[in-house]
Amino acid sequence: MKPARRRELAHFLIDAYRVSIRRATAVVQLRQATYFYRPHPRDDRAERQRIREIAATRIRYGARRIHVLLRREGWLINHKKTYRILRGRAKSAAQAAGGGRASTNPAISNLNACWSMDFVADQLFNGQKIRALTVVDNFSRESLAITVDFALKAADVVATMPHVQTLRGTPQRIQVDNGSEFISLVLDQWAYEHGVTLDLSRPGKPTDNAFIESFNGSLRDECLNVHWFLSLDDARDEIERWRQDYN
Repeated sequence: MKPARRRELAHFLIDAYRVSIRRATAVVQLRQATYFYRPHPRDDRAERQRIREIAATRIRYGARRIHVLLRREGWLINHKKTYRILRGRAKSAAQAAGGGRASTNPAISNLNACWSMDFVADQLFNGQKIRALTVVDNFSRESLAITVDFALKAADVVATMPHVQTLRGTPQRIQVDNGSEFISLVLDQWAYEHGVTLDLSRPGKPTDNAFIESFNGSLRDECLNVHWFLSLDDARDEIERWRQDYN
């Protein structure tokens, strides 16, 4: 029996039989300190709201990673409480929150204020698939890099960043979608170490990252669809030449 129920029984005995508090608590086996205790709940509405915001934008993040983000932001919250709050949220509520999120992105007024990244898929003449990681500065609309390979993983995304940083510096924010490469631990760790905010778009909302979508359309129309790549090196050369011409 929980203490709250024992407290109720003790109140009943005191009111109905006019016994002392000491006698009533002894009968229901309740410590007097527990009987007199009055909870003082802490106002955690701000914490719950922040957890809902993170869960709505980073839909693949579990309790551990959301808790890490909270601690980085300075929230003093126990990991067990983070888990309890997330567990209490229904999946449908999380999807509804993600679908109705209003854009709160700050205005872009200078270089390196915001970059965008995304992937484009294509193939060689023999049908072998290739992928291209595209990086664009949202202010200048300049193509910063296009990394081409047969397969690109999160580590390849992180490996592209130092090259672009050497040429252009470090961005304040990077807009990406919810692909596995962009929500990975390695990219999250790189962003944290360099003070970069990863801004994840809403699922099924390509307009959240319109700059990179427009650029990828130009890349496909003007380069990928008009070249017959003979090898990976050929694809890299042609795409790099197109990138320089585009800029």
